[in-house]
Amino acid sequence: MTSSPGLGRQVGRGLAWGSAGSVVLRFGNVLVGIVLARLLAPEDFGVFAIALAVQGVLVTVVDLGLSADLVRSDEPRRLEPTVATISLVLGALLAGAMVATAEPVARALGSERAAPVIAVLAATLVVSAAGVVPYARLQRGFHQREIFATGLVDLVVGTVVTVLLVRAGWGPMALAASRLVAQPAATGTQFLLSRTVPRFGYDRALARGAVAYGAPLAGANLLSIALLAVDKVVLARGAGEVALGYYVLAFNVASWPMTVIGQTVRPVALAAFARLDERGDAPVGVPGGPPGARPDAGDGGLALATRLTWAAAVPVACLLGALSLPVVTLLYGGRWAPAAGALAALAAFGALRVLFDLLATYLIARGATRPVLAVQVAWLVALVPAVVVGARAGGSAGVGWAHVVVAAVVVLPLYLAAVRRSGADLRALAGAVWLPLVAAGPTVVAAVLVARQVPGSLGALAAGGAAGALVYVALVGRPLLRDLRGLRSAATGAGRPVAPSPAAVPPDPERVP
Repeated sequence: MTSSPGLGRQVGRGLAWGSAGSVVLRFGNVLVGIVLARLLAPEDFGVFAIALAVQGVLVTVVDLGLSADLVRSDEPRRLEPTVATISLVLGALLAGAMVATAEPVARALGSERAAPVIAVLAATLVVSAAGVVPYARLQRGFHQREIFATGLVDLVVGTVVTVLLVRAGWGPMALAASRLVAQPAATGTQFLLSRTVPRFGYDRALARGAVAYGAPLAGANLLSIALLAVDKVVLARGAGEVALGYYVLAFNVASWPMTVIGQTVRPVALAAFARLDERGDAPVGVPGGPPGARPDAGDGGLALATRLTWAAAVPVACLLGALSLPVVTLLYGGRWAPAAGALAALAAFGALRVLFDLLATYLIARGATRPVLAVQVAWLVALVPAVVVGARAGGSAGVGWAHVVVAAVVVLPLYLAAVRRSGADLRALAGAVWLPLVAAGPTVVAAVLVARQVPGSLGALAAGGAAGALVYVALVGRPLLRDLRGLRSAATGAGRPVAPSPAAVPPDPERVP
């Protein structure tokens, strides 16, 4: 992953713990989601989704991109008190605003029942603000084992509280109240494991530099959350809470495996690229970045990262889309079958999101945060009318396909243009994505044809999934193994230098349910 064996070993260990942690935590969320889907009505999912969308937008503002600046800073300990102060002040102000505007915001978003849930979730903004510094310290040090531990605390505590409150009849408020218990527990664990003592202060010069870097990134992250909320708002206002509940379930199912892929490399990637920049091994003088670096350095790493991540995302999207109905009915029961249509579209969108995350982090690691913001602005402008048309034409499934069309027609060309200006070789990227795309068609056909011959959701899912997976491995397996061997040798310092898989920086929007 790098020309430095020491850094290569750190990144290798980070990826190993990151992948294990992502799989375990996401599997736990799947199980919790299954339990809650059988305890809650679809409209309860919709109500919580509206409240969570509001909270997700404000959490991004609380961070203000400062955690990323801490990770890449040459003097993180000197910067920490200023970052802690800015984040905590913003968190308190935004929490108060969220409580004060809960009722009008809920009405505007089409769900008056969401108002008290929004008000309760406001307190989590202060907790998120307090956790910026310890999380950045863990991320910078490649302490993925500790990050996994904090995620496990969040999952276990949140699950126990949620189930108890749901069974006590709290409805969607149970999901919000559980965050008030689980999030402080996880943040306290971060402080403990990172050995962080809260320190506050304010250095105007440091604050100015941090905000100058972080503000465009925070804006891009804010828009990325808005992109994940606009579809839900349109459905809530146009089709009601029940349709929104089906859509939220489909969105979460499609996001689970894609989030595992992204979170495997997300905490490692930014730190690794920052270290490469410090050592002069990464391109930081290309257009859009600081001066003085080689324009073609790191291209092979981006291409390798794209090949590995895209090769994992495509078969997941194909199998989820082809087998959406047996997946939904097996996991959640027949009453959730209407979610299958949206799942087929959102699975394809999930694969594209993984690719966009890679390209965004490639830009962010080079200090090119403004192009990322520009892409997010264009994405949101194109998506709003698209989801309105999609909702009218096809309900929740139509909204899902609107995401796919905008992502492929608008967002992908813009990201490719941005990374090209930052020094990436588009021919190398094309070579990294073409084979999984060619294999996608036969994979879907094999899965659908075999699944149709087998009765029952479990049998159809098992047989169709096996058939599709075998076809995909037959077409892609050999070059994928070659890339994995190259990655492993680089992580031990034995192979030629390659860069780590860049990944998305926007916060994970898919919490339980």
